[in-house]
Amino acid sequence: MSKPKTVVVVDDHPLYRSGVVKSLTDDGRFSVVAEASNADDAVRLARELKPDVMMLDISMPGNGVEAARQIVASVPSVNIAMLTVSEADDDIMSALQAGAKGYILKGVSAEELAGILAGIANGESYVSPGLAARLLVSMRAGPAGAARPTNTPLATLTAREEQILKLVAQGLSNKEVGRKLDLQEKTVKHYMTSILQKLNARNRVEAAVLAKESWKQSAS
Repeated sequence: MSKPKTVVVVDDHPLYRSGVVKSLTDDGRFSVVAEASNADDAVRLARELKPDVMMLDISMPGNGVEAARQIVASVPSVNIAMLTVSEADDDIMSALQAGAKGYILKGVSAEELAGILAGIANGESYVSPGLAARLLVSMRAGPAGAARPTNTPLATLTAREEQILKLVAQGLSNKEVGRKLDLQEKTVKHYMTSILQKLNARNRVEAAVLAKESWKQSAS
């Protein structure tokens, strides 16, 4: 059995935090090494413990996004997952721009949360599906409201790159994509690097959202 992934849970609501800790502990794939309730303690614990995952609430005292930004700057090996009730465009984009690998709404079940965190602990990205359309609009608008190019970067992808992107958009990891297409994981990573560059996307989440929206429009 593989070694449990270490997690620090940061939320200023003690009852909710306790529930998250219990569900992750019961899952068996995680070891919750610390808890906290504010941004300052989150940054300190990240630097001291260097866990696999930091779970941060955006609205906690001291600002969860700012905590994420400081953690990424000082301990880049830590994967950050935002667990929040906020569906605001600004919060989603601010969290991803700060370096968060995941943006998870608090309505998820304990089983779903564990599955999502397992992926994030391995460096994968995740944004709650219901927020995809909003995220796309914000990305197209840009940080200063500037319009993005109207041409479609997806047209520049090779057949193999589009095949891989479709699987990524379905939520598959690089390893799972490799198994489906009979490719080595490092080969899939190479393709993903090319895809991100062509789409001008910062990460897999952005690439998948752009792809889903484009395919949806093409089908309509």
